[in-house]
Amino acid sequence: MVRAYHLILTAYGFWLPNDPRGSWSTFVRNIELYRQAGPATKVTTKQSVAHHSHNHHQRRQAKQALKYPPVVFTGQQARAITQGFADYITKNNRRVFACAVMPDHAHFVIERCERSIEIVAEHLKARATTFLNRQNLHPLQAHANTKGRAPTPWARHAWSVFLSGHRDIARTIRYVEQNPIKAGHRPQHYDWVTPFTPNKPPV
Repeated sequence: MVRAYHLILTAYGFWLPNDPRGSWSTFVRNIELYRQAGPATKVTTKQSVAHHSHNHHQRRQAKQALKYPPVVFTGQQARAITQGFADYITKNNRRVFACAVMPDHAHFVIERCERSIEIVAEHLKARATTFLNRQNLHPLQAHANTKGRAPTPWARHAWSVFLSGHRDIARTIRYVEQNPIKAGHRPQHYDWVTPFTPNKPPV
């Protein structure tokens, strides 16, 4: 039984549909990106492939074919994103056991709820984008259309890993908490993150 998820939201350009390590995409919309790096590399595994070996130079070269520059959030933008996450989580009574907002992606360990994890992911991204817009911090605002609407700063989908056992959840919580530290950033603590209680039943 799935009790929680390791949810990974990636910024635009962080994980390409034809990433050599694999992706969740079935095709590549950008013709130049297809020419540069080939077809989609869809995988069906629910295990993270982030640490699989690959050609870093090839991956960087492929990003040059993107329509917009890859998004890397500043500290101010990351704070606005975090505020958006907090707004969604508190208003919808979601239980989050760990969260880390990085410059080009975000990690969650989030309890299973009545909504699918795909819908939860879209709501989190939408609320974060709303807060970026409210504070005039949208990273792709320079590429807004004639109506003033900027492209989404997020990748089209999200990566979710099923977590069933207590050990899996606890191990993933530690991984998420250590993610900023390993990247040279400060530990992240949020008052809307709740301690993991193994014996508490899911919502």
